[in-house]
Amino acid sequence: MKKLYVGNLAWGVTDEDLQNLFAEFGNVASAVVITDRETGRSRGFGFVELEDGADQAIEAVNGQEVQGRPVRVNEAQSKDRGGRGGGGGNRGGGRPF
Repeated sequence: MKKLYVGNLAWGVTDEDLQNLFAEFGNVASAVVITDRETGRSRGFGFVELEDGADQAIEAVNGQEVQGRPVRVNEAQSKDRGGRGGGGGNRGGGRPF
């Protein structure tokens, strides 16, 4: 199972639209458009989980116009990618021990 990031979505795209867009490539386990907590409005991106056919879906849908906007599709990156940067370390001109 692969999770795909789908970006540059038009504001009107729904979960069902995402599901339908990717259904031809395999079994869609989930399709969710991310919305703002306060307003409920789309944030312009979503995630789709495909049991199979993810690579073909990326190839076919990436750049395709959906409701007038070219969507961006790639494999989603996990939240725990690290990415906090290295801590400081002593970069000063201290003496070696």
